[in-house]
Amino acid sequence: MLKKFKKRSKCCGGEQNPLEFHGLKKIVLVGNPNVGKSVLFNRLTGAYVTVSNYPGTTVEVSRGRGKIGDEYFEVVDTPGMYSLLPITEEEAVSRRLLLNEHPEAVVHVVDAKNIQRMLPLTLQLIESGLPVILVLNMMDEAKKLGLEIDLPGLEKSLGIPVISAVFIKGTGIEELKRVIKENARLIS
Repeated sequence: MLKKFKKRSKCCGGEQNPLEFHGLKKIVLVGNPNVGKSVLFNRLTGAYVTVSNYPGTTVEVSRGRGKIGDEYFEVVDTPGMYSLLPITEEEAVSRRLLLNEHPEAVVHVVDAKNIQRMLPLTLQLIESGLPVILVLNMMDEAKKLGLEIDLPGLEKSLGIPVISAVFIKGTGIEELKRVIKENARLIS
């Protein structure tokens, strides 16, 4: 089965072995369910996916390889979470992954229409010392509702990069890639 998967799986212009992420800088996508993490994952990886159960659980985590500039990254799409204080098995897996796998960038995807409900997780991620990039997805829908978000003010208040996006249309992807490349922690 793995051989068939390897032969058919193509990403970023070449054949990939789903088990070979060793040595790549890691980007972890986090956020509530249904905020667009999987759409972003597909855009960053070209829809090349390795789905596996997190060790010791039945919770699935998607991993893929994407190229930003001239560098390859491992991209991890975590199960939806509302807090770093886990209530569900999915949240516990996402928390362990964030704290144990030492990502170079944590992309917190939020639904711009519901930003007030989602910012507490942003603050928890920042307080944990993680390298957070906040992405406000579905900005088109927020604007239709008359919501105006002061992106520079939010960025200054939080002390992290904040990006406006509409992933389904591809808006904000290139800016996010640029910010990831500029802000990803160096591997020591």
